[in-house]
Amino acid sequence: MSSDMERYYKENGRKVFLYLMALCGNADIAEELTQETFYRALRSLKKYKGECSVYTWLCSIAHNAWLEELRKRSKHKSEEISELTEDTAPRPDEEAESEDGRMRLLKKIHSLPETEKEIILLRASQELSFREIGEIFGKTENWARVTYYRAKQKLADSR
Repeated sequence: MSSDMERYYKENGRKVFLYLMALCGNADIAEELTQETFYRALRSLKKYKGECSVYTWLCSIAHNAWLEELRKRSKHKSEEISELTEDTAPRPDEEAESEDGRMRLLKKIHSLPETEKEIILLRASQELSFREIGEIFGKTENWARVTYYRAKQKLADSR
């Protein structure tokens, strides 16, 4: 592994894992996808031009790895996909009054369309800017902002 890649892993490995854990709710899958993310990053390191932060670049790779995992799993029974999200533990940063409230909120987040769910998680748990979120999706900052607020509105409307 190159020295740059080792540094990137030391600085971002845990954050990428937590991002993937928030998406899938399964530590084994998140670990596997984290490894896949850094493997892909190593293979494409020469293509990284520094136009965004290393973490944003890694999240875009992780995002694509997660989407591929969902596509693979969608070929199987739909119950398997729901198993990925049912076991997600609540995070302490979620704004809810009780354990039940946190679980309800988390279930609502995981019931959102994949893109909206991911944007909510990137913003809330990873504290990424709308610009960084837009870069991960290959979209504009405004797109990320609008999509985030629409997703928040859906969550509020579902109370």
